[in-house]
Amino acid sequence: MKIGVDYYPEQWERKYWREDADQMKEAGVRIVRMGEFAWSRLEPQEKQYSFEWLDEAVAIFAERQIQIILCTPTCTPPQWLFEKYPEVIQMDKTGRRVPIGIRGHRCLNHPLYRQKCKDIITKLATRYRDNAWVVGYQIDNELEANHCCCPVCEEKFREFLQKKYGRIENLNQAYGNTVWSGEYSSFSQIRPPFGEHPTWLNPSYMLDFHRYASESTAEYVAFQRELIHAIDEKALITTNTWFCENMPDCYEMFADLDFVSYDNYPATALPTDEETLYSHAFHLDFMRGIKQKNFWIMEQLSGNLGSWTPMSPALQPGMLKGYSLQAIAHGADTILHFRWRTAVSGAEMFWHGILDHSNVKGRRYREFCELCQTVNQLTDLENTVISNKVAILYSSEQEYAFKIQPQVEGMHYFTQLKAYHDAFTCFGVGVDLIDWMSDLSIYDVVVAPTIFVTNHEIEHNLRQFVENGGHLILTNRSGVKDANNLCIMAPLPTVFSDIAGITVKEYDPIGPVRQRLRLAEELSENGKQTAEASLWCDIIDAEDTKVLARYGENFYQGSAAITQNQYGGGRVYYIGTVLNRRGMLALIKYMIRESGIEYVEGLPLGVEHTVRENGKEKWTFLFNNTKETQAFSWKVVSQKGADEMHQEVLKPFEMRIWKE
Repeated sequence: MKIGVDYYPEQWERKYWREDADQMKEAGVRIVRMGEFAWSRLEPQEKQYSFEWLDEAVAIFAERQIQIILCTPTCTPPQWLFEKYPEVIQMDKTGRRVPIGIRGHRCLNHPLYRQKCKDIITKLATRYRDNAWVVGYQIDNELEANHCCCPVCEEKFREFLQKKYGRIENLNQAYGNTVWSGEYSSFSQIRPPFGEHPTWLNPSYMLDFHRYASESTAEYVAFQRELIHAIDEKALITTNTWFCENMPDCYEMFADLDFVSYDNYPATALPTDEETLYSHAFHLDFMRGIKQKNFWIMEQLSGNLGSWTPMSPALQPGMLKGYSLQAIAHGADTILHFRWRTAVSGAEMFWHGILDHSNVKGRRYREFCELCQTVNQLTDLENTVISNKVAILYSSEQEYAFKIQPQVEGMHYFTQLKAYHDAFTCFGVGVDLIDWMSDLSIYDVVVAPTIFVTNHEIEHNLRQFVENGGHLILTNRSGVKDANNLCIMAPLPTVFSDIAGITVKEYDPIGPVRQRLRLAEELSENGKQTAEASLWCDIIDAEDTKVLARYGENFYQGSAAITQNQYGGGRVYYIGTVLNRRGMLALIKYMIRESGIEYVEGLPLGVEHTVRENGKEKWTFLFNNTKETQAFSWKVVSQKGADEMHQEVLKPFEMRIWKE
């Protein structure tokens, strides 16, 4: 367990370096990240290298027994490279080179750029491979799926398609290119999706472009990893990710890296309504699920956010410490805060760090010291993991397909995942967010939201999971399309109709409008038999299936909205609409009880219960993720019966940790 910081010595006069390192040591910092954007300082002119300043910075931290993660500085090539080799500049969908001076403005595939990356990475890894305090490397920075449309990437895209389909006739058939006279006679006619209206382009072609773009980024990460490991095979290697617009398939990108790293910036302005979900528990569980093991936070919230956007509100007392401990509760083993010093120049000068522009040790610094002290005492948590019985399946295929053809205003793929995750979290039930092709045999409950694009493997896996006694949630917009992103000609949910025991007679994309939903007695809590539905309404034919909710209005009033079907040794729940939070909590509580998994009763909204264990002992985390003091009574309920009632009072953002 380590707390650290991100540090940029190249941005500060040397006189601050030792002072900063001493203050970090005093605070309890055990690791720093450096070199992320330093290419121009490491190679100020082509093939003229200057590592002496980095040597000095590394030595300063090594003297204080602070470990170092170095970064490959390839996100921000120096200006001389773009001046001399403008062909390596990324090209956007309009066919123009992107403006330089920002970060990430290079083509990941260009052979000349790759050679320059190889040169600087080789110098970096060779220089520090024998330094015991340099423990590993972060590859590049916050990589997105490679949507460059330059001639090199255009050819790479064609190669991807030719390898996949072999013959142009196969591609035409897979895409249904008879529509709008879209048939190709040669692979040479295929280009990246230029233009301002991608939603007008063939959805099958667009899905393949997203697949290619993701694969392209994963290959770039593999290229850098292989370079480093060829020089220093013992080095730990990762890259940092976040929930970006063009998110690559993280399961593929991290497959051969040592661990996942995430840049974690929870909300500082908490919503006042109950429907808006803000907890980063979802993000953290997602990151742990990528490799299904513990992970790192490479950038953690330290202060107000703001640079290219207006500034966010200040961190409330307890947020800095509480949000870091929340990450540990969900499987983070190392957390580095962004950043030690708030920048005084550049685009990120209002993205605040531990120390403000004033250079005064303020409230956040003192709270950071408390955090370091707490974490440095959690030595018993070493080698603990999180073991859950509930999984939510994530698929980049669904995310891409939803973006290509939005189904209704306000309905997003991630929104559904977050809603189900939140509902289980409200009952203290741990959730793994895993790749949709993962082994499901260790889980009792699986949520498979919106399998919009399906394939034979997922169909087989879900059917087998239920036959073997699992409880499965399927939702609206499942089974709509095949693996080529073509609509399936059968009543919805098509390939899942038999295990769900229903068919969809018709659907109504109602959008943000809310309408009443009548819940069955089994879902009723405290006599409240109504909930709300919005966004989408599948009108379900459920002749031989148990109905758990019916629509309370519109022309399909009385029709089934939520069903439960016995299949093999398990059960399948089909959710034909999008529930409000109260309805979702009623559904998930009923399902938890039916499946027999352990849960917590009495948690107020916003209080999170998680567990880490090592097979012999377990540690419980109770986090108040609200800005109000929470006084409540709670108990653990399992098949063995209910635990004794516990009384708790938690201050805003307070985390309580104890070993059982």
